[in-house]
Amino acid sequence: MGHLKGKTAVVTGGSRDIGRAISIKLANEGAKVVVNYHNSESGANETIDEIKSLGGDAIAVKADVSNLADIQNLKAKTVEAFGGKVDILVNNAGGLFARKTLQELDESFYNLVMGVNFKSTVFVMQAFGPLMGKGGAIVNISSQAARDGGGGGSSLYASSKGAVTTFSRSMAKELGPKGIRVNAICPGLIGTKFHDDFTKTEVRTKVAGSTPLRREGDPEEVADLVAYLVSDEASFITGNNIDINGGLAFS
Repeated sequence: MGHLKGKTAVVTGGSRDIGRAISIKLANEGAKVVVNYHNSESGANETIDEIKSLGGDAIAVKADVSNLADIQNLKAKTVEAFGGKVDILVNNAGGLFARKTLQELDESFYNLVMGVNFKSTVFVMQAFGPLMGKGGAIVNISSQAARDGGGGGSSLYASSKGAVTTFSRSMAKELGPKGIRVNAICPGLIGTKFHDDFTKTEVRTKVAGSTPLRREGDPEEVADLVAYLVSDEASFITGNNIDINGGLAFS
């Protein structure tokens, strides 16, 4: 406990599910946390309330991180609240939005999926990179879909997450000389609203039963991995895309 004391963290999409678990975990470890949200104001406030009830320090900032002006506002609010140095950045914002076949895709849906999942990662890192220095750590949340192409109708989601994995490797090389580490995490089936909305119950049961551990993962397990990757204990780990899927697939 407390191994992130004195550090400032920014978590995009931090109001619910995996993002919420990450925000609470980092705060529990002593970090001051900026919880970004877009539509889930009530979820963001609940996350902040829980962090504060545990003795942590956090603020919620509304921003559409696929919008460059909103990203700059997120940056400004972070600096206003916690100063001009950011130690930890977690790009968690993302979404599937709908399952569509190739013939059902249109430009607006393409822009939506690629914007929220990949454009956000690129330009949030561009905005916050100058605030980070030696010892800084970035974790981008990718997906098992980036490894295997995803389930039916998730081609754009899988492709956008594949872009996140590749970009993370590129940034590990570019930012490494500045002492900033960049890794990505590829979660498999984690029990979240994402799967409540987009994965049929029978499919979830089948996939969970196919893992060696015979279950879904928990958001808190992903948060534990993030907390390790941003800690000093992981100081020589960068450029990795780390699977967390109960052994369902190996990289």
